[in-house]
Amino acid sequence: MAVPLRIQSDWAQALRKDEGEAWLSCHPPGKPTLYGSLTCQGIGLDGIPEVTASEGFIVNEINKKSIHISCPKENASSKFLAPYTTFSRIHTKSITCLDISSGGGLGVSSSTDGSMKIWQASNGELRRVLEGHVFDVNCCRFFPSGLVVLSGGMDAQLKIWSAEDASCVVTFKGHKGGILDTAIVDRGKNVVSGSRDGTARLWDCGRSACLGVIADCGSSINGVAVGTADNSINLGSPEQMPSEREVGTESKMLLLAREDKKLQCLGLQSRQPVFLFIGSDAFNCCSFLSGFLLLAGTQDGNIYQLDVRSPRAPVQVIHRSGAPVMSLLSFRDGFIASQGDGSCFIVQQDLDYVIELTGADCDPVYKVATWEKQIYTCCRDGLVRRYQLSDL
Repeated sequence: MAVPLRIQSDWAQALRKDEGEAWLSCHPPGKPTLYGSLTCQGIGLDGIPEVTASEGFIVNEINKKSIHISCPKENASSKFLAPYTTFSRIHTKSITCLDISSGGGLGVSSSTDGSMKIWQASNGELRRVLEGHVFDVNCCRFFPSGLVVLSGGMDAQLKIWSAEDASCVVTFKGHKGGILDTAIVDRGKNVVSGSRDGTARLWDCGRSACLGVIADCGSSINGVAVGTADNSINLGSPEQMPSEREVGTESKMLLLAREDKKLQCLGLQSRQPVFLFIGSDAFNCCSFLSGFLLLAGTQDGNIYQLDVRSPRAPVQVIHRSGAPVMSLLSFRDGFIASQGDGSCFIVQQDLDYVIELTGADCDPVYKVATWEKQIYTCCRDGLVRRYQLSDL
């Protein structure tokens, strides 16, 4: 994994004026940090600045919203992307979660200001306020239809909302602690929740009933993910006949990111263990990359890539900084990760550089959502940032 490069968070503004400067740094593991700077030598007729780098760094390419920098000595290369637009009026405080609808038209987000809101993805304009949770909302996501939202709160309640009129259509009760993450099974007849109470539950949306406790691990479940298993993976058989209200659970794996440093995988329908992996610290988040590959991120900054078929040793461990890994998302032929130090980066198999989404200055980026070539992030600084990959 490439050595991380860092850049001043507002580099795009700083380099837009004559003789404007922005700092740079390169962080090779186990070696001293290399520091440098970028200087604007003037603005071209196309509005793009002419930028030079200090010794040890090279500017490979620059556009209005992106700059590609290398540090040849450490074989490091990153393309930094500035936000295309920033939405500052959706929430007044830290934004803990967000999602974009399948059609790309709407966003939903929750904040420590106590609110959950639906907004226009193109301009951040407020459409609906979803009111009904008693305390903070920890997680929110759209169902595949894009017309319905699933949320989980510190009030131990899971709720389903209409995005069209903001009505709460279903409330699930049963957890004894705050709900920290959710996953939707197939088209959403069933959903999964993970809670501080140490359980993961499967729910029937049509009857607003709990179909079972899938796991009870005695440790807070910080993240959950559901994925379709490759045919070569043995998910075990259920001990009793599954309810006919379970829809789409067969051949699915459930992944649990746990506070007690364990990453647990089980058959969603069978409830049988597939593997248990012990990491370096509490697991915060997890995501499937394919029918057998997965990612999980820890509080001490490790991103583990595991193969379900041989999970004892990781395929690789990516460690860019000691900041907590806040979110992981499968993206094209790679992934997007965000961390507690404000870094948010895209790794793609066919690229020999990392794409860094800039703008957050040391504030954790809690969640990332994508729609086609657009990437949305939410941050402790109360901003939603939208990046345009076509700006690369």
